[in-house]
Amino acid sequence: MVCYYHPDRPAVGICKHCQRGLCIDCAVLVEDSLACKARHEEEVRGLNLMAQRGILQAKRVGSGYLRNAVFYALVGTLFAGFGLMQYRFLGLQAFFMLIGLFLLYAAITNFLERRKYK
Repeated sequence: MVCYYHPDRPAVGICKHCQRGLCIDCAVLVEDSLACKARHEEEVRGLNLMAQRGILQAKRVGSGYLRNAVFYALVGTLFAGFGLMQYRFLGLQAFFMLIGLFLLYAAITNFLERRKYK
């Protein structure tokens, strides 16, 4: 790969904004990322800021999934237990047990979805 601005020089990296090859004279380091000197420095700072915000947002989303999983597990266990008692002692249909099983399924899927955002 060669420098976009100096085709006779080898590139040392690519600009994070425009994805062009840069030589040592054209590249500037912006918070651990390369940018075109005096051209894309502010854009690369903005991209880095957006990436940091995305990481923080992913952590917040993960905690929401965990909170939902715990709630669904507790309520699902209560519904399933009540449905099982109702079915065993009264012989009624297992409506509450089905709701409880569905909530337990929702708890498992929320817990597994949370693992994506660690």
